[in-house]
Amino acid sequence: MARRIGIAGAGVLGRLLAFTLSRAGHDVQVFDPASGPGPRADSGSQAAGWTAAGMLSPVAELERAGAEVFALGVRSCQLWPQIVQALSEPVALHMQGSLLLAHRSDAGAAQRVLGLLQAKADAPYQPQLLTMDALRALEPGIQGPALAWLLPSEGQIHPVQALQALAAQATAQGVQWHWGSTVTAVDAGAIHTGEAQHRFDHVFDVRAVGAKPALPVRGVRGEVFWLHAPGVPLHRPVRLLHPRHAIYMVPRPGDVIVVGASEIESEDRSPVSLRSTLELLSAAHSVMPALAEARVIHTETNLRPALPDNLPAIRHSAGKTEINGLFRHGWLIAPALVEQALQELKL
Repeated sequence: MARRIGIAGAGVLGRLLAFTLSRAGHDVQVFDPASGPGPRADSGSQAAGWTAAGMLSPVAELERAGAEVFALGVRSCQLWPQIVQALSEPVALHMQGSLLLAHRSDAGAAQRVLGLLQAKADAPYQPQLLTMDALRALEPGIQGPALAWLLPSEGQIHPVQALQALAAQATAQGVQWHWGSTVTAVDAGAIHTGEAQHRFDHVFDVRAVGAKPALPVRGVRGEVFWLHAPGVPLHRPVRLLHPRHAIYMVPRPGDVIVVGASEIESEDRSPVSLRSTLELLSAAHSVMPALAEARVIHTETNLRPALPDNLPAIRHSAGKTEINGLFRHGWLIAPALVEQALQELKL
């Protein structure tokens, strides 16, 4: 039976919910303070999903995450191809694996991480040690590191394309979007925007950091850089195993490489810092020396939504569901969280 559904928040969770529920025949309305479905000019005030690199890396995340995030990530890697196939607009989705790299001087730190991954990952997901010849065959542009491992089950999705395509498909399926609507409260079967109250059979609160103070969610600052690097090939996501920094490089169409990301316990949305610029871009250059002439064409700062235990949570109550705490794993775990929540609700 079709139900009236309200969704507070139009990030990756909100758009996946809108797409999935409207496809199932429900009457869906979404409320978000953004002016429209595209990215904002002031990137630091938009949903974290716009800023993310879109890495689908359940194995690599085991360095700091546990079995729950791993299982959600593996399931999402199965769901994303089905979702993308159902969208009318193109979304770049590549599952060609990812690489873990380390410099010789960081071999000890790298082996510690590899030991964690090998202990936590199931047999089909174990890292595969690569010779330097094998690495060059996969990624000729990588010249600096002396150690490399392939994670064959991993990949990437283009976040901007995916967010726009999800909104477009949901609109075609009848979803109503209330842009420019700041949600002030979400109650059982009700979404409040200012003095207005909107009633539904069931509501979802997926506002990330915007759900404060109703949830104990905090923002964790992250900074990314977009490099334009014509003639510098990169075909899959790369992580540099470094004793002090978590550094990734992700290819995008148009000769763009996204480099990130800092992880700072702060809700400061100001522009990228000098320290992060030096650390991240120096590390990227050490992996691919040909990036010396790349141009920094864009920088972004945003806040990852994290709960006190840094784990995602689905909380059901009468007429209301809250999903939050995706932290650094939004694109990796969102489809599986949506699937789980809707199965629990029998929607």
